[in-house]
Amino acid sequence: MEENKKPNPLKTLITVSVSLAIAGLFMWFALKGMEFKKIAGYFAKANYFWVFAAAFFGLLAYWFRAVRWNLLLEPMGYKISNSNALWTISFGYLMNLTIPRSGELARSTALFGVEKVPVDKSFGTIILERVVDLVCMGGFLLLTLIFKYDAILSFYRYVTQVKGKTPEPQSNNKLFLLLGAAVVLAILFFALKQRLEKFLLYQKILNFATGIIHGLMSIFKMRQKGKFILLSLAIWISYYLAAYLVCFALPETSDFTFADGFFIIVVGTLGMMVPASGGIGAFHFALKLGIMALFLSMGKNPEEGGEVGLSYAFISHTMQLVIMIVMGVISIPVLAKERGRLLSK
Repeated sequence: MEENKKPNPLKTLITVSVSLAIAGLFMWFALKGMEFKKIAGYFAKANYFWVFAAAFFGLLAYWFRAVRWNLLLEPMGYKISNSNALWTISFGYLMNLTIPRSGELARSTALFGVEKVPVDKSFGTIILERVVDLVCMGGFLLLTLIFKYDAILSFYRYVTQVKGKTPEPQSNNKLFLLLGAAVVLAILFFALKQRLEKFLLYQKILNFATGIIHGLMSIFKMRQKGKFILLSLAIWISYYLAAYLVCFALPETSDFTFADGFFIIVVGTLGMMVPASGGIGAFHFALKLGIMALFLSMGKNPEEGGEVGLSYAFISHTMQLVIMIVMGVISIPVLAKERGRLLSK
């Protein structure tokens, strides 16, 4: 599995096109009924000190993830440098901006180029990372349900007209139906795409699966389980602070509590899970609805909440995008230099 397979241009084009279409659809939902002048007004009065503070924690999460990855690879006999782990992770995130879900394989391939860790084994540890991240995400979801149940309930009543009048209720119902259909179609597309990719390469598939199992089993052989748990918590605390600190950039969200921060990170993460290029559109739509729900639970105007939520989303997502692009672009020459050094030995 170490050799590079030739990419299929048609398959890549279809994948990118579908991803961009999903991003465009969600962005249309997010911007629907919004006045750009009002949104621009929020940007003008934002305090960008808090955005830079949030960016620091966003970058810190990269480093914690790199160190944690090293812990997962060590039981299989591979001791990689934290620097190479950091830049391969950065490269993987950059690839995710082009083709959704391609970053994991790109990351494993890049690591093989600089550390000679077999792709199948490192890929198995990445799957394990995703499982651990899902558990951490579940923890935030539980905290949100405990502390912000009122926001969820208020928004549910708002959408279903149980409480008060809502503007264009039928339009809202159609919007959610279209959104649900788009998500289902996206999931079906990627599920069928994976099935179509399974040709008659039984031996290679078996070898790859064996390598993945080795990667998944590495957590049971880990000597520093406590350190692994602490690093996992550090990653998600960094994510939380990167999301929560942006709230202080806008006067309308500067009084949000720690519990509101739980709600925001859950909503934002769910938005980023949609197979849209870089979470564009889906993240914005999710935060528009999320902060609208928070405003409702506080007895504030939900329409203003939608405007504030969209402004928050543009600021937060742009910050994340800049980090991904800058780190990803830097990773290319760094990894190329490291690969050249390895080949010259």
